[in-house]
Amino acid sequence: MTAALAPEPEDRAPASVTVIDPDRVERLGEPLLANLLRLAPSVSLATAGPAGSQAQVRIRGAEANHTLLFIDGIRANDPAAGNEPRFELLSADLADGIEVVRGPQSALWGSEAIGGVVALTASPRTGASASAEAGSHGFGRVGGSAGLSEGGLRLGIAAGVQGAEGINAFAGGPGDRDGYRNAVLRGHADWTQGPFTLSASGFAIRAKSDFDGFDPVFFVRADTADQSRNRLAAGRIGGRFEQDGWTAALGASRLGSRNRNLLGGAEQNRTGGRRDTLAGTVGKRFTLAGAEQRLTAAAEWNRERFTASDQIYGGFTDQRRRRSQSALTGEYQGDFGQVTLNAALRRDHFSDFKDATTARLGAIARLGSGLSLAASWGEGIAQPTFFDLYGFFPGSYVGNPDLKPERSRGGEISLRYAAGPWRASATVYRQHLRDEIVGTYDPDTFLSSAANADGRSKREGLELEAGWSPGAWLALTATYAYLDATEPAGRELRRPKHSGSVAADGTAGHFRYGAALSYTGARLDRDFDLFPAPLVRLDGYWLASARVGYRVTRRVELFGRIANAFDSRTIDVVGYRSEGRTAYAGIRLLGG
Repeated sequence: MTAALAPEPEDRAPASVTVIDPDRVERLGEPLLANLLRLAPSVSLATAGPAGSQAQVRIRGAEANHTLLFIDGIRANDPAAGNEPRFELLSADLADGIEVVRGPQSALWGSEAIGGVVALTASPRTGASASAEAGSHGFGRVGGSAGLSEGGLRLGIAAGVQGAEGINAFAGGPGDRDGYRNAVLRGHADWTQGPFTLSASGFAIRAKSDFDGFDPVFFVRADTADQSRNRLAAGRIGGRFEQDGWTAALGASRLGSRNRNLLGGAEQNRTGGRRDTLAGTVGKRFTLAGAEQRLTAAAEWNRERFTASDQIYGGFTDQRRRRSQSALTGEYQGDFGQVTLNAALRRDHFSDFKDATTARLGAIARLGSGLSLAASWGEGIAQPTFFDLYGFFPGSYVGNPDLKPERSRGGEISLRYAAGPWRASATVYRQHLRDEIVGTYDPDTFLSSAANADGRSKREGLELEAGWSPGAWLALTATYAYLDATEPAGRELRRPKHSGSVAADGTAGHFRYGAALSYTGARLDRDFDLFPAPLVRLDGYWLASARVGYRVTRRVELFGRIANAFDSRTIDVVGYRSEGRTAYAGIRLLGG
């Protein structure tokens, strides 16, 4: 589990964790993984238009850049896009499963882990498979995977291409379609010999998305011919040793990204980023006074590079920046029969601003009859982005190199039940954020900038989860979340007070099926087409989807899928709409 430095069973994690396993991912058949995050409580997804458009995730009311993303163990937040995870780029061909850890986790994973951590897993599978589907709005998708396991060697590879002509994203009326294209490749290999394991993994994403931007004369939303082209790729190599209770691991990774914005086919600007990481851990598991315990120490070093250039301002916005960060972490885990304890402490050293120390404490007590009580408290930080610090647009924006990292702390208490096919939990949490980085505007100079805000932003809420798995024919889950998120100026934007989901999947005979229903409650947003950007209420909506597959032979499956079955009007960002009801059909081939 991503809730600890060392592997930890889900029922031993004091932090709140949601796992979407490979069977559910496959049976629901969502082409983009971001839609599956709606099944986790307190995870809000806001898309600025149809599929392929910018998708921002907010966990427990945190900011969009307060979620840390891992893809097969590689830190994948984009340094060239404000350190936000690029959820709109995440094809389902990129991963087999999803873990969502909610609450501050910076004592384990460092910057950006304020709202929580999303980890995509991609374990090699034996055999081969391929699929193809097509449907509404010119959608098409093909993909495949293959893997083998022989002796101590495991290999896996997967690839996929998808896209659609889309709809007009601009909610102001008919216009040109805003489509997308997305191609991904991933691979994983590990070789085990005795106590040693060597591994290598990597992924590559290439995508383009049409979107409607702003009128260059009146600076209001309009049906424009904007397009973004994105590349994100990373690779990691590592080694691990396990023997006599000792574990040691060392790994190195590199992530690179490039983002280009075009208007009518002419490039306007581009950004690029690179992150190099070295990380190592040493742990010892031992028994003391009849209790199984573990100590883990970790060291990490990161170096980030950021570049920006433009064609419309004569190069005045060009940037070439670097920064580095190093950290030391210690973690303790102890299992005392009916009680499990853990604690972590981390010290981050930043090259460009003040260092930070974060901590985390957690405990879970098993009360008997399937009941347990869990509590955790943690701290989170988020470093200023390169644009916050150094961004520049002539006559409109100047960065602030004196910014401090944002800081958050909070805790939760959870009552859990697990017995036989049933499981349920109820969690209450409270978290606050200080030194929040906000935009500023000087009416004398007409310049915008960034600053650390005074006061505190508060988030508190309730999460309810339930599950029933009586057999292979059904895995049923339901969630509900209440959120009260405020800042000194009032309610936070794009955070629903009420949200929830119901999902089911299973197999029966030749049939494989999955269905999901999610609810996103009313939210507030601002309409920047009007002065002085008044608050606007966005109505809540339901999204229903289903997929049914039938195996006509042992190796051939035909399937159909429907999305937004209720034809709901979905607007997450003022002025931009998503697709209505859509339908798809396809074929899946299974190898030996």
